[in-house]
Amino acid sequence: MTTTRIVLLLALLASPAVSAQDVVRIPAIDGDIVIDGRLDEAAWSQAVPVELGYEISPGDNTPAPVRTTMRMATTPDALYLAFRALEPDPSKIRAHLTDRDGAFSDDFVGVMLDTFDDRRRAYEFFVNPLGVQMDLIREEATGNEDASWDGLWTSAGQVTSEGYDVEIRIPFSTLRFRDTDVVKRWGVIGFRSYPRNIRHQLANVAVPRGGNCLLCHAAKVEGMEDARQGRNLEVVPTLTLTDAQSRAGRGGDWQGDGLQIEPGVDIAWAPTPNLTLNATLNPDFSQVESDRAQLDLTSNFALYFPEKRPFFMEGADYFNTPFQVLYTRQVADPDYGARITGRTGSGAYGAFAARDSVTQLLVPGVLGSGFEILEQPADVFVGRYRHDLNPSASLGLVATARHGDGYRNDVVGVDGRWQQGNHTATAQALRSDSVYPLALDFDNAAPAGNALRGEYAYDSRNWFMSTWAEQIDPGFRADLGFIGQVGYDKGQVGGGRNWFFDKGSRLTRAQLYADFDITHRFDGQLLEREVEARLSFNGPLQSNFGLHGMSRVRFWDELLFDEAYLRAFANLTPRSGVQIGGSFRAGPQIDIAASRRGHGRFFDVYAELSFGRGLAFNVNLFQQSLRRDGGTAFEATVLDTRMAWQLDPRQRVRLTLQASHVDKDPALYVEPVNRRARDIGAQLIYSYKINPRTAAYVGGTLGGFMDDEQRDLFASTRGLFVKLSYGWQP
Repeated sequence: MTTTRIVLLLALLASPAVSAQDVVRIPAIDGDIVIDGRLDEAAWSQAVPVELGYEISPGDNTPAPVRTTMRMATTPDALYLAFRALEPDPSKIRAHLTDRDGAFSDDFVGVMLDTFDDRRRAYEFFVNPLGVQMDLIREEATGNEDASWDGLWTSAGQVTSEGYDVEIRIPFSTLRFRDTDVVKRWGVIGFRSYPRNIRHQLANVAVPRGGNCLLCHAAKVEGMEDARQGRNLEVVPTLTLTDAQSRAGRGGDWQGDGLQIEPGVDIAWAPTPNLTLNATLNPDFSQVESDRAQLDLTSNFALYFPEKRPFFMEGADYFNTPFQVLYTRQVADPDYGARITGRTGSGAYGAFAARDSVTQLLVPGVLGSGFEILEQPADVFVGRYRHDLNPSASLGLVATARHGDGYRNDVVGVDGRWQQGNHTATAQALRSDSVYPLALDFDNAAPAGNALRGEYAYDSRNWFMSTWAEQIDPGFRADLGFIGQVGYDKGQVGGGRNWFFDKGSRLTRAQLYADFDITHRFDGQLLEREVEARLSFNGPLQSNFGLHGMSRVRFWDELLFDEAYLRAFANLTPRSGVQIGGSFRAGPQIDIAASRRGHGRFFDVYAELSFGRGLAFNVNLFQQSLRRDGGTAFEATVLDTRMAWQLDPRQRVRLTLQASHVDKDPALYVEPVNRRARDIGAQLIYSYKINPRTAAYVGGTLGGFMDDEQRDLFASTRGLFVKLSYGWQP
């Protein structure tokens, strides 16, 4: 070790860290810092040190069990962070090579940045000891952390004889903040996840238990008056090549459209730090990896799948409201799109417009919902504005519109939020007007209606409660959203208590929760009256386990049925790289296809296993069955298995296998049903990612099918694809 490195190491260890109560002045540094995970540059001695001295969970702001020092500095174009995370026994450090946003079970360090210092929204940047990046957007109003956002930043980490070190460089062009020439003030929370027998969470600030506002407790940092955002222009051309084929039966001819070549381009420009413009032409709105397999034979409502397409994921939190009036997967296959998001001194706004080549409808009802497709294009528009009256209260406006040939759906609404101390209240009112083509054969070709919702929540250290009520008219439609039930009013009241155990106890927390809700149809008919309760515990091996019970009266097919179940659940992390869990429930329930009550069982187990640094295996097995009238009416099994090999931080190979099997007894049904049906699918992908914008994917898919008409399983679909993208910043 050189003399310079020895002196620097002594300075890093000896320099006093500022307290959480101080306003930290972030210095501008001279000299270069290479992001390689080694804190050996002399410039780090100029950075301000901040001690992560509090254990905020499970400890109640007790002294941190291990020492962590975060250092902060800036240059005119970037924020630099360094972490020295000490560990008495480095062999216990949990670190694996994974894909981006996949290392939350590992040790990791990072920072939350409230760059507008308004306690509304924060960037989160986390890094594990091997340099794997995890970035999210935190929305304080809901507590949601959205991992779909991917920023462009640099990180590196290394395990040392004393623990591990991490270096981070975040370009100012990746962030949005107030564009002023004066000193800027941000909210900052430094964070370390320290998972051992229990998962310790460490921070530079004290966070009271039971609070409903994390960013309210962020430390304040100042400086960055010379911060430059650069041109803030990014052009991402994409090229997708696909060749998909299918056939109706074994031995049949494969049919397809041949090789499809789809070029496209995405453009992002931030003319000011408060404004971002996005445009896309012939966009590649395909998703690379398959959705999780889902199957539920006890529900008559459409299943929800999360959004995975980059254009819609970035800035998605700008459009959140109490009702989900925007579900971007309803924009199925657009030809082009444009989006604007930004901040004002007293709020935030967002809007996007697109031309969709098809029109996908979620058709809602009182007792069920499903999807319909109109084979015609539609013009789409969504607008959202939120005005902050003061730090505690805000008002919002939202509007969605989708118009096509003989088709129209418009939604407008207002919402509000108030938060003070332990109290939070939200409310929203919406109005919709629609016109549908007569070819859809809807009962009402021009429905209209209102949707109303109000909620109050209280959250303290030991006690919490909430109550809400909502009413949706039969004619309300939000075709760009995910509102699958209409024509009802519903109210719920619930609450519970937390018990926290002292250090040394095998348990860290126990929680008891219960609620009651009641739902009526628009004409007064009782649809559901339900009581449920849950008792859960957090204990050793990062475990969570408990019991959950439910009893309800449910209306179906003009009859009222009694349903109930008792569910046992548990999950734990017995060692590094191993997570296992599952649940089992049983009780009387409805067979909705036969309008008969039977005894249902639901079984779900999962395991996440890591071998070495880069090989991972995830499996999820789900099964549900229902016995009635002396036989098994149905039994359904779903298997979802994913194997991934992270060759290095950029290269990854992933194999996904999904299978489902449904058996039914036709003798127990009045209407004809298939005795059995089976689906199986496989997907193999190789990916090479330089960053979230510049990447290459090569893969193939194969699917199989069988039912009563096709009694032997046969390959029914197959395909190959290549996807290339390049992020260019002129």
